[in-house]
Amino acid sequence: MNAITHSFQQFVELIFPRNCVVCGQKLIQHEEFLCLQCLLHLPRTNHHAVRENPMEQLFYGRVSVDRACAFFEFKKGSEYQNILHELKYRGQKELGSYMGKRFGMSLKKDNDLQSADYICPVPLHPKKERKRGYNQSFHIALGLSESLGIPLDNTNLIRATHTSTQTRKSRWERWQNVDGIFCLRDPTKFADKHLILVDDVVTTGATLEACATTIHGQCKARISVLTLAIA
Repeated sequence: MNAITHSFQQFVELIFPRNCVVCGQKLIQHEEFLCLQCLLHLPRTNHHAVRENPMEQLFYGRVSVDRACAFFEFKKGSEYQNILHELKYRGQKELGSYMGKRFGMSLKKDNDLQSADYICPVPLHPKKERKRGYNQSFHIALGLSESLGIPLDNTNLIRATHTSTQTRKSRWERWQNVDGIFCLRDPTKFADKHLILVDDVVTTGATLEACATTIHGQCKARISVLTLAIA
């Protein structure tokens, strides 16, 4: 880095400081979004290393999924909830891609997941996506796709019905809110494929269940589920 470039970077960081989204400390060179300390202490679930892990158990008796893994545990009040807050409500869509890449790096040796044909983000209704400006699940899926080398498909699974937010709804209300709202544009594209559904956070699993149920109802496909966090 030459002196002019370095000086310009210092000037930009003076106006737009780069701080860790978790602890708020100033990031140093080569750190992105999270400082090394917060990245090291990220409460990882290591679900990928455990069969019948808590996330897989979440879908037992509800819908058939091959694998289900979350990257880290979400606990209300934890500083790490800032990751989801910044991603979902503060426009930090690049944070989603960064975390997706990090998640993907931990899954590279998982042969089952590496065998997937497509990575598919849980879609937002176009009206909601226009209001927010982006779909956070798409950016997580984008990072996973880059890290794992699996093609991304964000056009076949669509959200045909606009619904209210899932926040503060009970398990039953969440299921009612997403029942029958998804559909496939071309079921033949996913026929006999292994798909990875991607979302930002799983709480009751109602949204992912609705997506998987739609796909199973329209074509024969294997489905795995990855989320950034599990609450």
